Amino acid sequence: MENAPFHADVADGPEGGRAFWLRAADGVRLRIGLWTPEGADKGTVFLFPGRTEYVEKYGRAARDFATRGYATLVVDWRGQGLADRLLDDSMSGHVNVFSDYQKDVEAVVQALDQLDLPKPLHLLGHSMGGCIGLRAAMNGLPVASCSFTGPMWGIRIASPLRPVAWSLSWGSRQMGLCHLYAPGTKSDTYVLVDPFEANKLTCDRDMYQYMIDQAQAHPELTLGGPSLRWLHEALRETLALSRLPSPRLPCLTLLGTEEDIVDIPRIRSRMALWPGGHLEEIDGGRHEVMMDTPEMRKRVFDMLAAHYDSAAKGFRNPASPATAVAQGG
Repeated sequence: MENAPFHADVADGPEGGRAFWLRAADGVRLRIGLWTPEGADKGTVFLFPGRTEYVEKYGRAARDFATRGYATLVVDWRGQGLADRLLDDSMSGHVNVFSDYQKDVEAVVQALDQLDLPKPLHLLGHSMGGCIGLRAAMNGLPVASCSFTGPMWGIRIASPLRPVAWSLSWGSRQMGLCHLYAPGTKSDTYVLVDPFEANKLTCDRDMYQYMIDQAQAHPELTLGGPSLRWLHEALRETLALSRLPSPRLPCLTLLGTEEDIVDIPRIRSRMALWPGGHLEEIDGGRHEVMMDTPEMRKRVFDMLAAHYDSAAKGFRNPASPATAVAQGG
């Protein structure tokens, strides 16, 4: 694999972070980032980031996992980070079909043998990465467990506006306008235009500044709002997933009580029916519970590491079939 740029200056991760280029089956170039510090030999966290995110944003998370004995692997999805952008407007969060993200997953899985990472692997999906990760786990992703933070198993949209979102995103596709930004969004990077006091991500001013500093130092990593096509594809995928059974994997999902971006009822509904699954609601947490106050972060990373430790003891077949328990939509 060819070395890729890696901005250790803003990641604030463990020593020795590195990045590589990968190619998905359809030719789209992706980037993965790794932290495998000495002593992090209990396993590897296979971290699926959210929409707009990139490898370096999880440097501090990798540091937290390293102190608990885990290496970290992060991927830049197509259309964001340093992966290939899909439109002439590079700030638009776009995807042709949501299943294309599974091509990205497959490319990373195929590279695992070359990476020689500590085993077993544990999936951690945040926000959009939680949607991609749930589908990947259903497809037999080779992991011992899965975990999610603020997973996008539905998008938080006011009930009266939900039919509008469906019809507008679908109609834009028919009229050839699906590259346009979804209503209420634009090309600006969220953390550079929304003040800390109004943000929906974190209660911690230092962590919000961490995001701002990264965006200002390396604007090529950043992304703006989603395209209408991304919105339509996301609505379709989350609805389809809601009708499918959960994979037979131990699961821990963490949800902030002040979550205001993803659909909370969808999360509670799935986790209530997930055999071997547990939902922990983090008091006062917003969307980024891994990037909140020091006290909250310690609790979150302690719970995640304990979940991985427990799952590793009972690890047998990472590709177990899905359960027969249907989930509510």
